[in-house]
Amino acid sequence: MMKIEEVQQHGKEQLDAVVAAVGSFQKGVQAIALAFGDYTRKSFEDGNAFTEKLAGVRSLDKVVEAQTEYAKKTYETFVAESQKIGELYADLAKQTYKPFEDFAAKFVPAAR
Repeated sequence: MMKIEEVQQHGKEQLDAVVAAVGSFQKGVQAIALAFGDYTRKSFEDGNAFTEKLAGVRSLDKVVEAQTEYAKKTYETFVAESQKIGELYADLAKQTYKPFEDFAAKFVPAAR
């Protein structure tokens, strides 16, 4: 039978786990929003640079060259940023659930 002190301690530990999870979640969401903002800004800047470059081109060969270069750069940026944002989501999930794992581990016997 559990004593009142033990019940209170478990309640405090649960509250601490929730507070830690909320803090981790908030930081993770902020990091993801910042990464999306950076990617959006970079994409906009790259699009503007491409438009300016295209406006100065006078031959079809140079148009095709500029467009190919822009498409390659855009694709590479998209892949890199997608991986970065994907990792941020994975970290968010890990950090958010970690306090609960630690709390739950206290009630599950260790593997032998």
